[in-house]
Amino acid sequence: MADDDCLFCRIAAGELPAEKLDEDEHTLSFMDINPWTRGHALVIPKEHARNIHDISDESLGRVMSAAKRLATRVRDNLGADGINLLNSAEPAAWQTVFHFHVHVIPRYEDDPLRLPGQPMQPEEGELAEVAAELRG
Repeated sequence: MADDDCLFCRIAAGELPAEKLDEDEHTLSFMDINPWTRGHALVIPKEHARNIHDISDESLGRVMSAAKRLATRVRDNLGADGINLLNSAEPAAWQTVFHFHVHVIPRYEDDPLRLPGQPMQPEEGELAEVAAELRG
């Protein structure tokens, strides 16, 4: 089901232009209009889902299979030295378009991209405490 106000639903419907890379019955891959590196692209489900919490397992599997196909093309055709797959859910995690999508970001040994984040040293017992919370 499409959302008429959703930018990515409109791209999937052909109402807005995009540099399409791959398409099947359920997914669409296209170039990111604000790329972080050469070849940065997005993979979306054609069916609207706001984020990881709303997408069906079946649709998520299809998107990830499409992301793998695209990652292989990026490696083989652009000579990427590595790939980042990135998904963001909600503004606190940098989501700006509220239609589930996976960024396929080619990485090159000499690219200047530095993703935010620094490893932390957890307090003693913290990992076990958080693990217990996650196990429920």
